[in-house]
Amino acid sequence: MSATCRLTPRAATRLLASALAAALVAATQAPLPAAAQALPSLGESDGFSVGDERRLGDAIARQLYRDPDYLDDPVLQEYVQGIWQALMQAASQTGALGDALGEQFAWRVLLGKDKSVNAFALPGGYFGLHLGLINVVDSRDELASVMAHELSHVSQRHISRMAAQNARQTPLLIASMILGALAASKSPDAAQAVIAGGQALAVQNSLNFTRAMEQEADRIGLDLMKRAGFDPTGFIGMFEKLHQANRLNDSGAYPYLRTHPLTSQRLSDMQGRLPQGPRYRRPQPTLEHALIVARSRVLSLGQADFLRATVQAANQPVQATAAQANTTENRQTPSAQHQQAARLYAGALAAAQLRDFAHARQWAAQLTEALQNDADALRQARLLDLELALAARDTHWAHAAAQRLRPLPSDTPARRPELFLRTAYVVDAQGQDATLAEQWQSWLGEHPDDAGGWQQLARLWTAQGLPLRAIRAQAEAQAARLDYAAAIDRLKAGQQLLRELGPKADHVDASILQSRLSLMQRLHREQEQAQKSLQ
Repeated sequence: MSATCRLTPRAATRLLASALAAALVAATQAPLPAAAQALPSLGESDGFSVGDERRLGDAIARQLYRDPDYLDDPVLQEYVQGIWQALMQAASQTGALGDALGEQFAWRVLLGKDKSVNAFALPGGYFGLHLGLINVVDSRDELASVMAHELSHVSQRHISRMAAQNARQTPLLIASMILGALAASKSPDAAQAVIAGGQALAVQNSLNFTRAMEQEADRIGLDLMKRAGFDPTGFIGMFEKLHQANRLNDSGAYPYLRTHPLTSQRLSDMQGRLPQGPRYRRPQPTLEHALIVARSRVLSLGQADFLRATVQAANQPVQATAAQANTTENRQTPSAQHQQAARLYAGALAAAQLRDFAHARQWAAQLTEALQNDADALRQARLLDLELALAARDTHWAHAAAQRLRPLPSDTPARRPELFLRTAYVVDAQGQDATLAEQWQSWLGEHPDDAGGWQQLARLWTAQGLPLRAIRAQAEAQAARLDYAAAIDRLKAGQQLLRELGPKADHVDASILQSRLSLMQRLHREQEQAQKSLQ
């Protein structure tokens, strides 16, 4: 952020997200006793109720959904969500969530295109993850370590403890105070625009207590990783990256280090909790993970110069010498096959963004051929192939790619990336898929907060000539992003269409529309009341 006396709305949103990450760990003056480290759930406290946290989290999440950096990429979201759900299940099994947290918190993961290495937990069970973090992790286990750590911040109610410590401050004022303290590290002038005089000292006093909370999140997070089936050495691998960034005097690429300070005590504590013996070996990255990282880098670093360099790299096969292949260290780093697969994937995606579809198609075909023996990676290659064909508006290529991306058996639930691409195939490439709308409805019945899913269903219903249903789906998408005012606007547009259709209108659709409008109006009133109560 430049040294200016004002914060832009976008910059303020980003800093608020990072600020609240610090807030979650700024709660006590001394480490918790050992017996308290494994408390499953803290329940209500003198500071924040579960409902208070959720309302504050909703208010912040509404702003993050509007940020231009917010990203709903079905492939990356599915990969991250798979890790998150495994950790959530482990937390539920240990009782770490309890009935109140498990049912009343949102437990949503929001991705941001920001290239900085950062992640943050927000009140109410929201979790933010920058693509910059995905860009640097070597394995699924390292990514899981960060997510487990952040999940533990929420499950241990650190934001509630902070509120108890600052009982005289309203939740929104606490957030703005911490925002000012973080802004001061970059620009004292900017801090004055957010925070007033003596409040900064109170915030700094809170931030001085973060180490105990960080250690608690480390220990509980490590246990969650083990229970969820991840390799706990992923924690050490991530710590090594953060430690190296610390040694290099991080200049801003690692905001995670500022909200989660890495200390020698945390390092030694975590190392002491792993089995003793020879230096640990990191798990070999999977081919699928290599492709996910390649995708993340293109989407987050996709300036023209980077895209051109990525396309050029795809033309340079990776060569591994026999000596390298036989070393122990090489077995802990991506193999030549992993590197080449990542280069082909990134090269094809970058070429498509540069409108070079000839190379994109060539490298996608090479990638698919190279991954025939790895089912998970092959699926990613086939998803990419159809994505590129649709971007090229090449109907013949799209039809062939859709056939290669075979539909799942009828008794197997549809997966989100396939649903997104098949919708684009039907709508944009005039393909055929008779069961797609039903599969979307089934998916959304289980994931009603999937705004992107509702948008895709709206596209499909529009293409099928069902405008009332499309409007209702658009409204549901706005509601999933907590923008009830926009949802009401769409539903009222639906009512206007009903009047225009007259007797031609579907009475069932009309009844559903009215019912949803009444609900959205009630939720909007409650939202406004909650906003006032937080001030």
